Amino acid sequence: MTRSHLPAPDVSIVVPIYNEVENLPDLVERIAQAMAGGALSFELLAVDDGSTDGSRQVLRELAVGRPWLRPVFLVRNYGQSSALQAGFDRVRGRYVVTLDADLQNEPGDIPLLLERLETDPDVDMVSGWRKDRQDAELSRKLPSRIANRLISRATGVHLHDYGCALKAYRRPIIDRIRLYGELHRFIPSLAKEAGARIAEVPVRHHARTRGVSKYGIDRTFRVILDLILIVFFMRYRQRPLHAFGGLGLWLATPGMLILGWLFMLKLLGEDIGGRPLLLAGVMLVLMGAQMIAAGLIGELLTRIYHETGGAPQFHAEEYVPASTAAAEPRADAQPAAPSVTV
Repeated sequence: MTRSHLPAPDVSIVVPIYNEVENLPDLVERIAQAMAGGALSFELLAVDDGSTDGSRQVLRELAVGRPWLRPVFLVRNYGQSSALQAGFDRVRGRYVVTLDADLQNEPGDIPLLLERLETDPDVDMVSGWRKDRQDAELSRKLPSRIANRLISRATGVHLHDYGCALKAYRRPIIDRIRLYGELHRFIPSLAKEAGARIAEVPVRHHARTRGVSKYGIDRTFRVILDLILIVFFMRYRQRPLHAFGGLGLWLATPGMLILGWLFMLKLLGEDIGGRPLLLAGVMLVLMGAQMIAAGLIGELLTRIYHETGGAPQFHAEEYVPASTAAAEPRADAQPAAPSVTV
């Protein structure tokens, strides 16, 4: 039986890899050990993000005799978000798990996250929390704590640890989100937007012993810019006029009041041509009008996007009780499921 004809597993584990050749043999073995004792079948999608240290060759060698290991090779280094999306595009399991390849995440905690999904139908995503994080205090832990609080407050998705790569999802949530740029940091927010109910559980964390960290303090500024994008998507993606138009009104209203007051002075015979306030009023009105026009253009683009087969405006589930489905059989009907995703 070829790999493409293997039955779909219960769990798809996605690991983005970039220059982690020293960790790969242990990573694959420890994931196999973590999943071997459970009842759920699994596959491991090891996505090499253009490594230059021989990781590709090691993955090819490790895949021999391991039909559950599916290496995926990107032609160059695209970034972690693209590597994760390449894995998400190929998952076949009803659960999807992500973790990093540096072995700071503990593969032995994967069953802990899966157990929560198996036993709690009200949870769609389980996010790991590195409660006892083994990283440098000033360069890693302090910026992370600040970022976690800022992101939680801005998005309304309150988590202790947005940066933990060890997460587990129900498959429909993964099918509803799309990663690009550097949005992998905000997967919980994207999942929440897609309707996910999120839980957080403490997981183990280890200090890096091999390889070099790919993260630095410079990513802090990129996180702030990406956060602005995420907040806009979550609040105004389907109503851009409320964002741009609201700002436009805040600018245009004081401008109109200024011009109205100056107009009254002009009627009373005063000279207003040399007043700086006149220039300020005109600029505020013009900027406000431009923002409102941008909002209207955004509304047109939004409608064009949705009406021509873009992303759905919402996700919904219709509950079909088993007794109802059994009481009304149809000759051409397929076997009924407890719920249908629209």
